[in-house]
Amino acid sequence: MTGSKILAAVSSIAILVGAIWSVSGNASGAQSKPDASQPAPSAQTNKPQAKPVAKPATDGPDVQLSKPQRRGPVTHLPIPRYVSLKGSKGNVRRGPSLSHRIDWVFTHPGMPLKVTAEFGHWRRVEDNEGQGGWIHYTLISGVRNVIVMQDMVSLHARPDPKSAVTAKAQAGAIAGLGACTHDWCEIEGSGADGWLPKTEIWGVDPDETRD
Repeated sequence: MTGSKILAAVSSIAILVGAIWSVSGNASGAQSKPDASQPAPSAQTNKPQAKPVAKPATDGPDVQLSKPQRRGPVTHLPIPRYVSLKGSKGNVRRGPSLSHRIDWVFTHPGMPLKVTAEFGHWRRVEDNEGQGGWIHYTLISGVRNVIVMQDMVSLHARPDPKSAVTAKAQAGAIAGLGACTHDWCEIEGSGADGWLPKTEIWGVDPDETRD
């Protein structure tokens, strides 16, 4: 392709070793009677005026309460959150200990993973296909990466579909995550960089923004 770069795909390989992980009036009702010994009220008696009723204020600022964010019991970081595979191999086990069998082996460094639970030194993760299990925390990193979900996606110079195309990204390509607006994210990898819609990548929340 003349004049554009290609962000090549590197498949995020997961080798199946075993079965998919699993871990994981008043009370009496009587009415009072008037006392006959008391004179009846005069017809000329003025009726009591009704007290003004307070109305709720309508000119104050609107208050919107956000949903409390769930935090991990070990790190106190948000759950779920995104991380990446640190090395070239990561054993994913059925439970949070070395005694549990290995169900999956992730074999590409930098592949994005979603943390869904914590227990001691272990984190339960899943990939873009929902496969995963428990992995030791030393095998993952807080570096943010994403995986391209569509083939030959155009990367733009700005978060605008009318802006210049800077590169093309193949499905399965893993790239570093940069800034994000409400609808677009900037990615970089294999010497190419640019903006693309969030819907074309996995590894970032739909409402997440980044500077």
